[in-house]
Amino acid sequence: MEGWTEEEIRDRRLMAPCGLYCGACGVYIATRNHNQKFKEVMGNLYGTKPEDTQCLGCMQKDPPEKLYGYCMNCSIRNCVREKGFYSCHQCDRWPCGLIENFGLATGRRVMKRTIPLWREKAAALGDEQGSVEWARAELERYHCPTCGNPLFRGAKRCRACKADVADALDGIL
Repeated sequence: MEGWTEEEIRDRRLMAPCGLYCGACGVYIATRNHNQKFKEVMGNLYGTKPEDTQCLGCMQKDPPEKLYGYCMNCSIRNCVREKGFYSCHQCDRWPCGLIENFGLATGRRVMKRTIPLWREKAAALGDEQGSVEWARAELERYHCPTCGNPLFRGAKRCRACKADVADALDGIL
């Protein structure tokens, strides 16, 4: 798939437990691509220095190689790990207060869209393959509806064709 490798699609480190798939995260993409300018843009968005704006996925083993500070302190990530799960799709208490009170409205919208999809894929294909197909579906979603160029979650405009994409994806952050 343009923009991501099959290895990335299958990488459990990128399968964020909340459903905000790390492979579509601008911080991950900037890190993966060694794109300093994009790190600066993402750092400005989240209020972090470019050198601290790097991540290789929130579900890395401890100690993580590169984990974004916001993700390191994420209460959802910590909850899932404490319960012995790797995703909220496995929890019968979803959606809980951690989801309902998540600080970014767009993030809540994405979580409420993705976790049911993850559950559906896992039920149909088994947890391992269902999780991979969930990740694939998320990445297929993050392409420009006009030109097909790969995007990141939160993109407002396609860099290739300049089309406004926010409303077609997840709304404005």
